[in-house]
Amino acid sequence: QVQLVESGGGLVQAGDSLRLSCAASGRAFSLYGMGWFRQAPGKEREFVATISWTSITDYTDSVKGRFTISRDNAKNTLYLQMNSLKPEDTAVYYCATRTSSSGSSSQHEYRFWGQGTQVTVSS
Repeated sequence: QVQLVESGGGLVQAGDSLRLSCAASGRAFSLYGMGWFRQAPGKEREFVATISWTSITDYTDSVKGRFTISRDNAKNTLYLQMNSLKPEDTAVYYCATRTSSSGSSSQHEYRFWGQGTQVTVSS
């Protein structure tokens, strides 16, 4: 059974940085595309970043230049480095993995999801 466990969330001030981690188990981590999504209070879950098995990346426009997605296949871990955080980045952040090797911005193409980690950015 595939398990994804996020960590690294917390309460920070605007302009600070956080690094989220997602530890994966139960399958060959390195072979599949992965992504980060987030859901703010009262809003639908939205795409943040994705990475393919060859580390090709893509980001939603609002985080380009501030967030970096990466993966360490030896550690079966996905990361999201978040710099210059803004109050509008406040959300529960979820990692997810596909059954395909490419990345994707569509949450419907992800099969397995973590439970999420809360990120709160105060102004």
